[in-house]
Amino acid sequence: MLLKPLNLSLLVIGAACGLSPLPLMAAGYQFGSQSVAGQGTAHANGAEANDPSTIFTNPAGLSRLDGTQFSGGLTLVVPHSDYTDHGSTNILGQPTGGSDGGRFAPRVVAAPSLYLSSKINNQINVGLGVFVPYGAKLDYGFDWTGRYALKSINLQTININPSMSFKLNEQHSFGFGVSAQYMDANLQQMADATSGLRLKLGPLVGPGVSGDGLAEIKGDDWGFGWNIGYLFELNKGTRFGLAYRSSIKQSLTGTSTWTFNNVTGNIVVPAIPGVTLPPGTYPASALAKGNHPNASSTVDVTTPESFSANAFHQLNSKWALMGDLTWTGHSKLDKIDIQQSTVNGVAQGDMVIHQNWRDTWRVSLGANYQYSDAWLLRGGLAWEQSPVRSDDDRHPAIPDANRLWLSAGANYKLTKNSSLDLAYSFINFTNASTNYTDGCSPVGVSPTTKASCTGNGGTVRGSYKTYLQLLGVQYNHRF
Repeated sequence: MLLKPLNLSLLVIGAACGLSPLPLMAAGYQFGSQSVAGQGTAHANGAEANDPSTIFTNPAGLSRLDGTQFSGGLTLVVPHSDYTDHGSTNILGQPTGGSDGGRFAPRVVAAPSLYLSSKINNQINVGLGVFVPYGAKLDYGFDWTGRYALKSINLQTININPSMSFKLNEQHSFGFGVSAQYMDANLQQMADATSGLRLKLGPLVGPGVSGDGLAEIKGDDWGFGWNIGYLFELNKGTRFGLAYRSSIKQSLTGTSTWTFNNVTGNIVVPAIPGVTLPPGTYPASALAKGNHPNASSTVDVTTPESFSANAFHQLNSKWALMGDLTWTGHSKLDKIDIQQSTVNGVAQGDMVIHQNWRDTWRVSLGANYQYSDAWLLRGGLAWEQSPVRSDDDRHPAIPDANRLWLSAGANYKLTKNSSLDLAYSFINFTNASTNYTDGCSPVGVSPTTKASCTGNGGTVRGSYKTYLQLLGVQYNHRF
């Protein structure tokens, strides 16, 4: 007996192959440098408030800026990451085969920032910030061992942040800003069509059937949030800051596209009582496509809120010390669901990625040294916690781990009213392993909850060694 009694849906359902949604807004996706001046101190300078980039760290710092000022920066991110596979398997427990992914990170990525401030009167300053809060670009290739979890990801964002400050008196200043954030995401994942067909159709699938499909999701949306800040100046050289940046809710809407052109071989369907599909020979690619029509898709995401406390102290005419402690609320991102629309009566289950993230902390310490009238030197050290709790929660789209920042920078006065900031950071990630298992089966049902879903199943097992280099340049001008 080839199969238990079949119906049409069983035969036209190919592999209900999964597309892990992108784990948005993890610490690993936060771009990490919205100010070149701040980068030079490993972002310990939240209370320094020395140029318009204070809009991002603490809008109350605008109250310290005279006249009209402009800062425009460009940061180059140079990633280095190696993956070593330790036995990734598909839903059937078989080795997935393929490569270790090669150079899956880009050679370099550039992100701009732009800030503008203007003093209205002795109490009110206004400003505008445009920066890149999140970003990711990875491509492991079509034959990577973990391709059923992820083939590639490309996430781009931009945040437009008008702000203002109010100076109550010489000691107390307050700031407020609103944000309009645009997010565009593209994710590709290979679909394990062969395993799905074998699970669904059993002996009908001969050895000549092989190959993977490809699933792609695209989506974008605008979202809105706000940020506030407070700055207390104990005296001319000592100040303390508090700042809060809200979460932003976004509903990324776009398309899910499924192709099975690389699935080869035919499936012979015999005459079986109760089966409405006529006997015959069917291309495996057509049966694999049957349960995955192209559809519209939606995923609701919420970026984490953050709270920062920082301090700045001018020791003497040469040295200044500063520090920052930032908390980020990642724990609300327990999982992400992508919903796909029903097309011609075919309803695809949700694509789900479990995350189980935790809230995180970052602590930064930095210093400035006035080397000469023209040169101000900077340095900083920071430790930043990853939201990923365990190897079981580490998805290939965010091979994140705790990291250590080492930064150096400088400000050079070009003229009385213009200057140039330079910064370099080396960010070393703790070596990390992944043991991530997809919670769905290629037949479209969760093995544990029995609920309808979309997924490849299988487990990605491997280890990552990662470090980043950041090079920044920023031009500042006072009008």
